Amino acid sequence: MTNTGDKATEQGWDEPWYRVRTDRFEASFLPSPGEDLGAVCNVDVEVRLAADGSRWSATVFTLAEVERLMKRWSQTDEELGGRYFWCSDGLIVRDPGIDNMIQVLAVLLDAGDFTQVLQRLDDK
Repeated sequence: MTNTGDKATEQGWDEPWYRVRTDRFEASFLPSPGEDLGAVCNVDVEVRLAADGSRWSATVFTLAEVERLMKRWSQTDEELGGRYFWCSDGLIVRDPGIDNMIQVLAVLLDAGDFTQVLQRLDDK
């Protein structure tokens, strides 16, 4: 159980997904096999809101992961030699880990920014 500011959450593996349920949403993360969940720094997530059942997505990166990718690209000439970073559904967070990412999602809901930051997957 983790405290996200919501009621207590339920979390666990539903291979290949790592799912976290709160009273307001269910987040399904797709980490790499064997990845330390406290150190996740680049992961796809699908979020289903409890209020209306709508589905949303994001690729969550830490600042450090963006820096690591851009440095690598500077050696491979990808993305103009690492001169830019772009991702259509990207969400950049400061700290790694699934628990931190859940807290960010909860705050985005609280602040009313959730639907501007994540991409909707289903019809409106």
